[in-house]
Amino acid sequence: MELISVLVAALGGFAVGAVWYMTLSKPWMAAAGIECDENGKPKGGGSPLPFVVSAICMILVSGMMRHMFAMAGIDGAGQGLVAGLGVGLFFIAPWIAMNYAFAMRPRNLPIIDGGYAVLGSGLIGLILGAM
Repeated sequence: MELISVLVAALGGFAVGAVWYMTLSKPWMAAAGIECDENGKPKGGGSPLPFVVSAICMILVSGMMRHMFAMAGIDGAGQGLVAGLGVGLFFIAPWIAMNYAFAMRPRNLPIIDGGYAVLGSGLIGLILGAM
C-alpha cells in the first residue's frame, strides 16, 4: 500500500505541476530567460529528459514525505495537507529563493517555482495522508 500511495502522490504532484506551468508558461519562460520560437514554444524543446527527471523527483519527494509522515505520526488528509504545505512553504520554497537570489534571477521566478513547490507538496501531503 505504501508504494501505491507514493506513486499516486507523485502523479498528483506531477499533474499539479503540469497545470501550474501551463497556466504560467509565458511569465515563467520570460523570468527563466528561455528563448522561444515564432510559435511561442521553447527553442530546442521537445526532449523527454525534463519529464523523466521530474517524474523521478516526484517519486523521491513523495517517498521521503511518506517516510517523514510515518515517523511523525501524521495521519489523515488534513494533517497530510498541513504538513505538505509546511514542507513546500518552509523547506523547498526558501531553498529555491536562496538559490535564485545568489543567481541574481528575476523576482518572479522564485515566486512561480516556489508557488508550485507549496501547492505540489500540499497535494502530495493530502494524498499521502488520505491513503
